[in-house]
Amino acid sequence: MKTYYKTILIALFLLISATGILAQTKQAKLNQVELFKQFLGTWTGEVGKDTTITGVNEPFGTGIECNSQIITKGKILDSVKQLLGYDIRSDRFIIAELKKSSPVIEICSTWFTTEYAGELVLSQDSSDPEKATLMFKFEFKSPDLIVQTAFYNGKVIKAVTLTRIKK
Repeated sequence: MKTYYKTILIALFLLISATGILAQTKQAKLNQVELFKQFLGTWTGEVGKDTTITGVNEPFGTGIECNSQIITKGKILDSVKQLLGYDIRSDRFIIAELKKSSPVIEICSTWFTTEYAGELVLSQDSSDPEKATLMFKFEFKSPDLIVQTAFYNGKVIKAVTLTRIKK
């Protein structure tokens, strides 16, 4: 009879331990719409020697409209328009991007993985970000500073620091 009680106690202990472990590893769902509001405003960063990018992000419904310019030595090299919209099914933002210099429309998806960091991948790679050919990771180092790192085939190719311009 004592063995029977010991077995029940051990099983009960394991069940409680396993439940406690599962409860500790479960993360609260991130509110993507609220987190993306951190991007609102005007941002600038150096993308190359004497070359900067400046983007203005404004709210548009539950999304964001972004207008950017790439400038070198005072001359506009390119203009970019992006529309970010929240997709409730995937819990991600979908980005449609047009560049003045290109007839191609790029479609990407992006999401926060923590309160201050996230990822962006091209749509054809979005189902498995680890296998994405081209992907970006971003991290808010402060409310006015973002570091965005580009990866190609898993290797870092460029890191850009963006700073919020205060009016």
